Amino acid sequence: MARPPGEQVVLAIDIGGTKMAAGLVDGNGELLQHSQIPTPPGAGADALFVSLGEMIAEVRALGQDRGVVGPMVCGVGCGGPMTWHGESVSPVNIPGWRGFPLRRRLAELVDLPTYVDNDAKALAVGEGWRGAAAGERNFLGMVVSTGVGGGIVLDGRLLDGRQGNAGHIGHVTVEPDGHACKCGAYGCLEAEASGTAIAKLTGKPARHAGADVIERTGTMVGRAVATVANLLDLQLAVVAGSVALGFGAPFFVAAQREIDHRAKLDFSLGTTICPAGLMGGGQLVGAAAVGFRGLGYDVFG
Repeated sequence: MARPPGEQVVLAIDIGGTKMAAGLVDGNGELLQHSQIPTPPGAGADALFVSLGEMIAEVRALGQDRGVVGPMVCGVGCGGPMTWHGESVSPVNIPGWRGFPLRRRLAELVDLPTYVDNDAKALAVGEGWRGAAAGERNFLGMVVSTGVGGGIVLDGRLLDGRQGNAGHIGHVTVEPDGHACKCGAYGCLEAEASGTAIAKLTGKPARHAGADVIERTGTMVGRAVATVANLLDLQLAVVAGSVALGFGAPFFVAAQREIDHRAKLDFSLGTTICPAGLMGGGQLVGAAAVGFRGLGYDVFG
């Protein structure tokens, strides 16, 4: 498969529990234009979609003003779970959308071929295309933010699974007798290490967490990464998200220490964890990669 043509442009959309963003990204992974709004808290399904549509219209208008040609396709990263290709999405952290027909509604709105994937899978593809995992054929991409999600690349292929939800590391059990998770289980990584969980457990936003909370969060993430490394024979985890990147070096030191303690097989020994390379625009670059992938281009080539 060919690499994405540099001159072609994707309308990239990222939908998360605390924010929604849209942008125009070219075939070189350059973010040409973007906009971001808070995800309206407590809004119903249609109100959420109207807010999203207004932001998309703004970004496309700004792109036209700058002479950006296109876009040719729409790529979307959205919180999960979802059914295949985002035909129906039920993001854990967006209660207003339950069984929402996202792909169809967006395709009708933007009048473009539209491809939808889990936001953490999109991040993984973006990091393998233009970020910290560029050139790697086997790695785990993670987002530790409002929630916790992941995407897995093996042998240069993004894993999809039966309905497109492969890599959902936020629901790996890290504390068997741990806290209740929104999914209905107990001790999930998302229930122990997400921004939502930290706020619930400490009574204050994650950005105000003390050293003990930061260390525990890193440890929980490292425990999950070691599990994946032992299971899938990979040696790199790339992590984005406001919690992980906001906590910084102490988080990554704690996570690496736990990985070293638990990844002991010959093939998992030496597994490393590092910050994502795309930083602020990573989710939109990842969404663009979803669009290019949908058209049949090889972003890992």
